[in-house]
Amino acid sequence: MRPRPTTPYDHQRLALLALLRERGISDTAVLQAIDTVPREHFVQAFMRNRAYDDTALPIDDRQTISQPHTVAIMTQSLMVRPGAKILEIGTGSGYQAAILAQMGARVISIERHPRLSQQARQRLQDLGYSVECRVGDGTIGYSGQAPYDGIIVTAGAPDVPEPLARQLVVGGHLVVPVGDHQQQTLYRVTRTDHDAWTANELGPAAFVPLIGVEGWDE
Repeated sequence: MRPRPTTPYDHQRLALLALLRERGISDTAVLQAIDTVPREHFVQAFMRNRAYDDTALPIDDRQTISQPHTVAIMTQSLMVRPGAKILEIGTGSGYQAAILAQMGARVISIERHPRLSQQARQRLQDLGYSVECRVGDGTIGYSGQAPYDGIIVTAGAPDVPEPLARQLVVGGHLVVPVGDHQQQTLYRVTRTDHDAWTANELGPAAFVPLIGVEGWDE
């Protein structure tokens, strides 16, 4: 864990934290990570004044940095513990990976856009977060370091990608939005045995499409 220095965004950040608490985010580790990770470094420079708005914002390659409440509810649903090995599908700006790393997780993140992956890798390194960033088709996961304690998917899938569900440890959680290109439902899929999973709905979501072999066609 690293302390956060005083910044010009402190008022907005504290207002966001209060809003997240009002909306049901109760995991103190999640709230502390959001309090500490400087979201202003993960948005485009001309949008930094909106970094702590509770809304998704555009980044390069027609992708987005997710709404803070969405980041919080997905992270809280993973039930992350220090030392947990987490696979992230869709690195994007690197913000979600930074939140997980701030919570003490070992994070492997896959991004299909090489430029985004490189930018996120450099940004995370500059901020002192150790995240393994890879370029590839995240819909098939990364068997090289499986199984994972948790998997988080930051794009909307047409269905739960089976390779990801099978790369969980027994007792591990997969958080994934499932639906069409405009609207999805967020699910937490828990592996309960070698060939058994349960799924719980977490609420509505709206993400960019998950592109790949086990997702949508490009």
